[in-house]
Amino acid sequence: MLRVVVLGAAAGGGVPQWNCGCPVCRTARNGHPELRSTQASIAVSADGEHWFLINASPDLRQQLIATPQLHPKAGELRHSPVAGVILTNGEIDAVAGLLSMREGSPFTIHAHQRVLAILKSNSIFNVLNEKNVKRCPISVDQAFEPDLPDGSPSGIEVLPFAVPGKAAWYLEGTAHPAGGDGAGDTLGLRIEDRASGKFFFFLAACAHLTDGLKSRLAGAPLIFFDGTVWRDDELIVAGLGNKTGQSMGHIAMSGDQGAIESLAGLDIGRKMFLHINNSNPALLRGSAERKTAESAGWQIPADGTEITL
Repeated sequence: MLRVVVLGAAAGGGVPQWNCGCPVCRTARNGHPELRSTQASIAVSADGEHWFLINASPDLRQQLIATPQLHPKAGELRHSPVAGVILTNGEIDAVAGLLSMREGSPFTIHAHQRVLAILKSNSIFNVLNEKNVKRCPISVDQAFEPDLPDGSPSGIEVLPFAVPGKAAWYLEGTAHPAGGDGAGDTLGLRIEDRASGKFFFFLAACAHLTDGLKSRLAGAPLIFFDGTVWRDDELIVAGLGNKTGQSMGHIAMSGDQGAIESLAGLDIGRKMFLHINNSNPALLRGSAERKTAESAGWQIPADGTEITL
């Protein structure tokens, strides 16, 4: 049995973003706390006792406090149910929370060599002593079963696969610590419970949907998919930035080439958007955009949403 908890569904900055006065952020501050969301991450477990985080958002400490399943065991002076962290990219949204896990509990970081190279090149991550926090490389299209802290199998099989995307934005104009052409900077994950065969997909970032990626996702019982922007030029039109979703490595929800249209008709059971930017009008309940997404079978989960497969 797979248990999944949505720790956060928002993109960088969360909702409301600290310095943003856009309609969504104003509404989240003023009378509608249900709109508030922390930055995107989920936790998954096969036994309900040991959990793996998929990405470590900058809001991780807050998320751990808000999630009883991730609290230390009663009676233990030092303990954490978190057995490991699996990183799908090297963006701040995905790695900054690692710094909140520096207090000595053992866990393992699983990431592509390109992302591990980013961590290694930044000395601030040395607070996670590798004698206590192992760093295990993962490879595209090679399934692995992450171990529990005592070395026993977790019962979870993870298959990383390449997703159209880009390197972390803070590396733009600089040499990537790993060199090369960028393959491995953006990953999707297929996560399966080995005992039951139940599985789901996680894609926090995706620049566009190829035919191969559509075929991979077809028939899945559950997907978490990139929902950063409603329309590609959203930030520009709203006066909030000068980048398109595509230039940031994110597909739009709407449009002929958007996620809703591209993933329609693929017999996917549950479709959940995450990594949703505060600029996205689909966050507002009752908006035309929200109604369009929901009528197409998409959900926008609240922090703390729990799903069992």
